[in-house]
Amino acid sequence: MTGRTGNAHLALWIVATGLSHGEIARRVAAEAIRQGHRQISPDATRLRRWIDGERPRPPVPALLAVVISDAVGQPLTPGDLGLTAAGPMLDSIQLPLLTEAAARTLAGWTQLDLFLDRRDTLKLALGAPLILAAERMLGGTARLLGPGTKGFDPDTTAALEQVTEFFTKADTSKGGGLYRSAIVAQLAEVARRVQDGVPPKLKARVFAVTSDLAALAGWASHDCGRYAAAQRYWSYGIYAASEAGQPDRGVEIVTRMSHQMIYLGHPGDALGLLGVAAAKASLPATRALVASQTGRVHAALGDERQADQHLGAADELLAEGLGDDVPAWVDYFDAAEHAGARAVSARDLNGIGDRRRRASVHFTEALAMRRPGFDRVKVMDRVGLAAALFDEGEPEQAAQAAQRALDEAARVDSMLVASRLNTLLDAARPYRTATADEVRTRAADLATAHPTAFAA
Repeated sequence: MTGRTGNAHLALWIVATGLSHGEIARRVAAEAIRQGHRQISPDATRLRRWIDGERPRPPVPALLAVVISDAVGQPLTPGDLGLTAAGPMLDSIQLPLLTEAAARTLAGWTQLDLFLDRRDTLKLALGAPLILAAERMLGGTARLLGPGTKGFDPDTTAALEQVTEFFTKADTSKGGGLYRSAIVAQLAEVARRVQDGVPPKLKARVFAVTSDLAALAGWASHDCGRYAAAQRYWSYGIYAASEAGQPDRGVEIVTRMSHQMIYLGHPGDALGLLGVAAAKASLPATRALVASQTGRVHAALGDERQADQHLGAADELLAEGLGDDVPAWVDYFDAAEHAGARAVSARDLNGIGDRRRRASVHFTEALAMRRPGFDRVKVMDRVGLAAALFDEGEPEQAAQAAQRALDEAARVDSMLVASRLNTLLDAARPYRTATADEVRTRAADLATAHPTAFAA
């Protein structure tokens, strides 16, 4: 097929019926006869063409809606099936800046993500579409809610806050692999309830916790290699932060999107996102976070001067203090987190210019300052420290640090850790000592035990 985009909505709902294409075609033909349309008799091939993106003429969309509604036990419209222009664009990162419409799009993303369980269902946004989407969301203004108010009450909202806090702690400790599906399913339920309505008095709380949950769903998805899904959840998180009246919350989420771009090898896009974030950041904590992240990107690009400038700006903001009322969603950014950014920057800048940089010093500082509960990032620091020591010509110290890092990495299900582990393998490769060989063997065994998280 060329020149046409497949209909992901229709594909999703057909899978949900559990029926074959031939059986659905037969039921459409029967429904057509029942309604007096005797000229309509599709077959399985025609149904596949509709899934591939061919747009059937009326009354076929309405007939399909009737048949699929009956099969899944849920009323659906042609728009729900992607058969009219009113259907949300699931293959775009853009969101409509209207509460119920945005929630419908979010519901569609979660269904594609969980029900089809395919990594290629959604496309990764890069370049201008990504930057413009982030800018549009951060610049959006909250819209009035519709008249419905039955989606949330105080008890429901409190329960959502509690479960989001639980998931946040679990993800930070154990990684995204174990909890991602549960987090996304919870977000799907939130999307359904938002469509039912949010009482005006609860609007700020509902959308604040929804933003937190969407940000977490995005991070867990990123940590499991579901990069396009992560972008969609993050974009909804930015939107929800705007609805909650928390623009800096959206700024923090944009830094997560930029982190993903660094991880995937698109530092130019990371800088574009951080430029959007810098223009909107107002809290000391988010300003420091953006500066630290921007310095890290410049280091990845080998720009020593710009890296030092932005990392230094973050140093100054941290030294001045981030305030006594740092919001919970950004309180992970502290001196330890910045030391981690400095460590990775030193690793990337080592050998550039006349200045020798020892990443191991910064990794050691980060580990000394990490607070309890941040197990995943501690593992990343430990792996980074071991790799840095190999790079700095200290193979025995490196091997000792690596053994502890691998002990802890075995208890975390995270592709972020896997990425850092690959830097360790690269750093240990030049050394052919018994201890270095043992590090490589253990790392290979760990990859076998965790084939999803530790794929090279």
